Amino acid sequence: MKVAASTLFVLLSAFVSTTTASCGHGTSFAKRMTHMKRDMESGKLTKRVEVGKFGYLGTQGPTNWHNLAAENSVCKTSKVQSPQDITSNSSTLVTKGTLKLNFPNIEDAEFENLGTTIEVVMEGKNASTTVDGKVFNLKQFHFHTPGEHTINGEYFPLEMHMVHEAEDLSIAVIAMPFQLVAPMPNCNTPVLTTIAPRLEAIAQPGTITETGPINFEALVSAINAQDVRKYGGSLTTPPCAEGLTFFVGTEPLPINVETFNAMKAVIGFNSRFIQNPIGTANLLATR
Repeated sequence: MKVAASTLFVLLSAFVSTTTASCGHGTSFAKRMTHMKRDMESGKLTKRVEVGKFGYLGTQGPTNWHNLAAENSVCKTSKVQSPQDITSNSSTLVTKGTLKLNFPNIEDAEFENLGTTIEVVMEGKNASTTVDGKVFNLKQFHFHTPGEHTINGEYFPLEMHMVHEAEDLSIAVIAMPFQLVAPMPNCNTPVLTTIAPRLEAIAQPGTITETGPINFEALVSAINAQDVRKYGGSLTTPPCAEGLTFFVGTEPLPINVETFNAMKAVIGFNSRFIQNPIGTANLLATR
């Protein structure tokens, strides 16, 4: 299946962790932490968010995550890790409509730079996804450049992760990859059009601003209209916990070059490498 997009849905039984700025950030799995900081020149107090304690390059990167904290040991030993290359052999088909999204449009939300990604905080915005009758509340969405999953070996320039939590503390994440499109009027996903002008305000790790109004209608319609492919894996960030179910869609959302370059300039490189097929030895196990 040569597919130009994916939707990722992740279910995880959460536990308390000291990990910050992970894919489970803002849930019981990894609590969001903020503080007030005084500007040395103006004396003004500003709200700041705690930045990640891992990275993607050098000794802070994925090949060394297991050495950064004891809880990250499975990043090196687990045989059920993500991201994966999605194929007809590594996944199963789930028909469209399985994921029922209810994302009301919002007037504003906090938009922050975690050092490892940029994130829109959706706590208390009454957005949710229902799967087989179970409701997951949307906590936040963040981005990876380039996209983390591949489809039959093809990668995508951007991937958006929408992180949810249910009342029983299980975690759900929907991810949408984006594909670059030629410059044309209205050829950009509205969610990205909204947040792009605010990127400059969070150019530095730890900074927070407001998004302004966000319209989710196009995003919800695109996800609801897709068949998805399913496999079980792990968090793609430390502590690399297992127990996740991915639902990978088949159609991309558009992003124009200007928006992509603006996002990439702030996010930098934040993609974990493709892991060995599920059930086979971890790539790092022999290191």
